[in-house]
Amino acid sequence: MHILATEGLTKRFPTVTAIDALTVTVGPGVTGLVGANGAGKSTLIKILLGLLPPSGGAAQVLGLDIAAQGAEIRRLVGYMPEHECLPPDVSATELVVHFARMSGLPRVAARERAADVLRHVGLAEERYRAIGGYSTGMKQRVKLAQALVHDPKLIFLDEPTNGLDPRGRDEMLTLIKRIGAEFGISVLVTSHLLGELERVCDHVIVIDAGRLLRSSAIGEYTQGTQSVTVEVDEGLDDLAARLAAAGQTASRQGRMLVVKVAGPETYDLIRDTAVDLDLCLIRLEEGRHRIEDVFREEITHV
Repeated sequence: MHILATEGLTKRFPTVTAIDALTVTVGPGVTGLVGANGAGKSTLIKILLGLLPPSGGAAQVLGLDIAAQGAEIRRLVGYMPEHECLPPDVSATELVVHFARMSGLPRVAARERAADVLRHVGLAEERYRAIGGYSTGMKQRVKLAQALVHDPKLIFLDEPTNGLDPRGRDEMLTLIKRIGAEFGISVLVTSHLLGELERVCDHVIVIDAGRLLRSSAIGEYTQGTQSVTVEVDEGLDDLAARLAAAGQTASRQGRMLVVKVAGPETYDLIRDTAVDLDLCLIRLEEGRHRIEDVFREEITHV
């Protein structure tokens, strides 16, 4: 089952092609849409919501055609925009209740649902304050709450961690992961920060200048490499020298030692050498590709 699918989707503006013959499908779960600023991520979301007509091609969201069924799509989909859009003189409760009512919920149900989602995003104690006095992180949570209040089947989150400090980003990513894992709502989240997507997504789509570079499950991006990372409390140089003398290829990277895996015997040799040198082995971890590395490779080969 696909939650959305595009076929040759194109959007041209007078001076630029924002989406260039994009053909891609997205299944249930948390999907990351990654690309540099200006890659076409926000434009794609607006087209999928039926807010912006494409110049060519076709697309469906939840089996609905974007050209003919935009209103129905917006009824079933939540949207958290990137830009600042919140009225400063109303409370979070008033705003989220308003969106719930616009989605068709009766007054009492709208207030109950608004209280639930504001509690979920961590604004239970602050929900009656005017939004103008909120921090950036709190405003992002309000935008997330309004996207969830009508119990959508799918939500589009456009750069949800923009402007947040490291702690705020961690908390927002945790919320996003819970939406997919605990509530069964599919998520399409855009970001130019690749490491964030690696933490929360099941699938990642990479676009550049509106063109598809790659669409893969997260495991295909972060598949194992033929190396192992070793961390010990001290004596790393001694360990490296002993492994090199035994014919292993080892290179130091900061406080870690990266050893090329020649076969299963490499792991045994690292363990036994650490014991011989009376070292405390803290970590022995298979090397993994990072999304950043794959993204650079895709850009290089375009």
